[in-house]
Amino acid sequence: MLLVGAAGNAGLAAVVPVLTGDAFNAMLQSVPDTSVLIPLAWTIAISQVVRGVLQLGRNFGAELLAQNMERQVRDELYLSLLGKSMTFHNIQPVGDTMARSTNDVRELNYMFSPGINLVVGSFIFILMPIFVAGRYHPSLVLTPIIFILLYFFFLVRYLKTLAPVTDEVRASFGVMNTHLSESLDGVEVVKGASQENAEVDKFVMNASRVRDAFVIQGDLEGRYVAMLLLGSAYAFGLFHALLLFRNGQLNLGDVVAYFGLLLLLQFPTFVSTFAYSQISLGMSSARRILELISRETNLDQNSQGRVEPIKGEVEFRNVSFNYKEVIRPAKYPQGEQMLSEQSDGIHDDVLQNISFKVRPGATVAIVGQTGAGKTSLLKLLNRTYDVAQGQVLVDGVDVRDWNLASLRSQISMIEQDIFLFTRKVRENIAFGKPGATQSEIEAAAKSAQADDFIQSFENGYDTVVGERGVTLSGGQRQRIALARAFLTEPHILILDDSTSAIDSATEDKIQRAISNAARGRTTFIITHRLSQIRWADLIIVLRKGRIAALGTHDELMESSEAYSRIFRD
Repeated sequence: MLLVGAAGNAGLAAVVPVLTGDAFNAMLQSVPDTSVLIPLAWTIAISQVVRGVLQLGRNFGAELLAQNMERQVRDELYLSLLGKSMTFHNIQPVGDTMARSTNDVRELNYMFSPGINLVVGSFIFILMPIFVAGRYHPSLVLTPIIFILLYFFFLVRYLKTLAPVTDEVRASFGVMNTHLSESLDGVEVVKGASQENAEVDKFVMNASRVRDAFVIQGDLEGRYVAMLLLGSAYAFGLFHALLLFRNGQLNLGDVVAYFGLLLLLQFPTFVSTFAYSQISLGMSSARRILELISRETNLDQNSQGRVEPIKGEVEFRNVSFNYKEVIRPAKYPQGEQMLSEQSDGIHDDVLQNISFKVRPGATVAIVGQTGAGKTSLLKLLNRTYDVAQGQVLVDGVDVRDWNLASLRSQISMIEQDIFLFTRKVRENIAFGKPGATQSEIEAAAKSAQADDFIQSFENGYDTVVGERGVTLSGGQRQRIALARAFLTEPHILILDDSTSAIDSATEDKIQRAISNAARGRTTFIITHRLSQIRWADLIIVLRKGRIAALGTHDELMESSEAYSRIFRD
């Protein structure tokens, strides 16, 4: 539709100057032939109506192509981002990801419509003088040919100069968006430190960089010589036609028609000043999107892996882990550079030579000072990260040999930093089990000691929580997260300091709920609270990424200085 509409539009545009020339010739005869004027007028009118329909088809086809392309790219990018490992998301700035997922994808749309739409249409327009001018005199094709050669010569130079500028436009916008996202996400810290003016200054600096990039782009567009070429083509073409007219090789109607054909060059010349800029911006955006999609991670979904209920036996065999080996850029050097710049401060040896075994249904407490690697250790279990060396086994099978979706659906992890969606309370609780009934949701909330405060809300379970749950207290968020975990009935439950924001009275209730929830399933608890550590079947003491001690509470109080020091401190 796009090509047919473009060809028909250009062809019928050439009808007007040709028939206008015929009308001149008819009227300039010794005896003017007025009988041809009405048919010529009707022919022009009908041709332009058809041309309008074809132009509508061209625009519709281009817009349809652009919208389909945008939707497909958004879908592929979104699926790709969900499939990346957590290390990728930890390193990749959220603001830049959002800029690529929104503005860069939108620029791809604009690249097709109006960009490619206008370029395809204008390319056929630029050929029409060559196809038609020869009917008046063969030499008249010389000016359009020279114009086309010079046009594309300068166009290639223009695009080469424009490419790095549009790359900078998109990159600078990503940097600005990254800073904006971080400032808004950390607005409480900014206000608490009274750094609003400093953050505004940084944003203004980033915005100025975006403005400067656009100014450079505008400067290049302003110095593009296409309009100068067009004026020269008009002058030389008309001069050439008038010479032929003086020599008697053309009549006046032919001169008028030929100059009308030269006027068709105005459309491709005019659109070249912005259509190719839009295409260059779209190509820059496409490179940024492809770089994001193609950046490889070592996380294999293993869709053909093991799928069956987990019994709960867990074993770590000589496990070592570091963050730098988890993510690897694929094809694009800027990805390698970004990783190098952003991972310089990442610890190389988070965990070293970790080995232990847990029987099904046991409760394991993991203790250690901040930075000992407790959270990293348990994130290897559900393959949030993959080990650098060694093996993590569930029911005697390496977690990498499990189907990732099956593995994760049977492991629930409640972290200290609770994330809640801007949705209803019941939707947050049922996130891991979308088909849960209201009674199941309420039962899970009661088990997590959350039902009472939820019922106190004006809309109860239909109350919409703010972004990340900011309208709730820390204890309320953690109890909703506990309810979410209880509802999925996981075979392995991981609690990462999940009662840190709960008062003592509520803690006793939740402790009983956790004890009930832990019954019959393997449970890992990261905590510093002695009340939770005492009843663990196994306690693992981590120190600087290594196991410092292993045993029950009574055993470790007698044999491990590192463990007893935790409680003395």
